[in-house]
Amino acid sequence: MLKVENISASYREIPVLEGISFQVPEGEFLGIIGPNGAGKTTLLKIMTGIKQPLDGKVTLDGKNLDSLSRKEIARIMAVVPQSSFIPPLFTVEDVVLMGRYPHQKSRFATTEEDMESVKEAMRKTNTLAFRNRLVNELSGGERQEVIIARALAQKPKILMLDEPTANLDIKHQMRILSLVRSLVKKSRITTIMVIHDLNLAARFCNRLILLHNRRIHSQGEPKEVLTPQNLKAAYEVEVKVGYNASIDSLQVAVLDGWTKN
Repeated sequence: MLKVENISASYREIPVLEGISFQVPEGEFLGIIGPNGAGKTTLLKIMTGIKQPLDGKVTLDGKNLDSLSRKEIARIMAVVPQSSFIPPLFTVEDVVLMGRYPHQKSRFATTEEDMESVKEAMRKTNTLAFRNRLVNELSGGERQEVIIARALAQKPKILMLDEPTANLDIKHQMRILSLVRSLVKKSRITTIMVIHDLNLAARFCNRLILLHNRRIHSQGEPKEVLTPQNLKAAYEVEVKVGYNASIDSLQVAVLDGWTKN
């Protein structure tokens, strides 16, 4: 579905990523983790075509990302960014309808198919009940659900999420990630998520990639990546990793103190 081949990138001649390669098959929920400055968001920008790599390439369904127009990419891939400006006087339905742009022949022509896709996206995200509310009347968690609904209205095969739970309370963190996991399982939407919270990554993702020192330090199932050795190397902290049977997931606890160079 999506293939990253030998990607390298820099900002102002400072290397950020070197030799990054991996594949993401259909229906996988991949989490990208790593310390600040590891290149997580840069990698996401390259995978979505926003930033050009120095070397390497990204392919979607066997097609080079560089050969596709922005509309063609948007028909395959939807992005939920860290922050997204929304005109405050737009209604929820207006915002979700923006997701239909890649499929519309005319910017000002809305079809029955468009509106049905909008309603379906709002139903999946539990936003249909406040479809007529203005965006500036929503809480942070509700706004994030609306942004995800806008992405789903695109009918994507791939969903890209950049810190989707940042600054949200635990209720909305669980609601949003449970929704995404449900989309992966039921609709087979391939999902790639950049996330800082290791416990949420362990709980919801099928596979993790740990970035460190510009490269992939480790990748695999959460139990293979979230080891004390890997986390000490990447984050310079001592941790204890255990299994919590009540949530059927690994949990990472940071111990007092940190490693010193």
